[in-house]
Amino acid sequence: MYAIVEISGKQFKVEKKQKLFVNRLDVAEGKKISFDNVLMLNDGSKSSVGTPNVSGVQVDAKVLKHLKSDKVIVFKKKRRKGYKVRNGHRQAITEIEISDILTGVSKKTTDKKAETPKNAESKKTKAPKKAEAKKASPKKESQDLSSMSVAQLKTLAKDKGITGISSMKKADLLKALS
Repeated sequence: MYAIVEISGKQFKVEKKQKLFVNRLDVAEGKKISFDNVLMLNDGSKSSVGTPNVSGVQVDAKVLKHLKSDKVIVFKKKRRKGYKVRNGHRQAITEIEISDILTGVSKKTTDKKAETPKNAESKKTKAPKKAEAKKASPKKESQDLSSMSVAQLKTLAKDKGITGISSMKKADLLKALS
């Protein structure tokens, strides 16, 4: 059984008891961590691909140690100019061991179901307020035409059926709309 998991922005193919190096994780050494962002799961007979994640699958791992990777030399040179710069870089990494690949985990699915009715109710209550704001806005537009941009004024003129607006300046648009 293997899974493809996204860990700190990179995708890894992981199996049980596998050790791998990932970018530094903010977890103490010896602690356990779980990854819910599983992109694909293959259990030998069948494979399931997520859209974008496979639901109900979780990968558990144990942080073994924090260390730095091998040094990478960055050398810059411009010929015939006497310019040479040599820098080194060691990336901070974490060694983890995959302890288990769990299927049938339903923590997130229950949370999402609980949140959707609340979101639906809040959207229903917000919709009338937006409609009221739109009804009140034509009064403001007639009063504050000078604060609008030329593009907004041109769209208003187009809606009213005024011709020749492409060559008009802001002052001419204000006169035509008022």
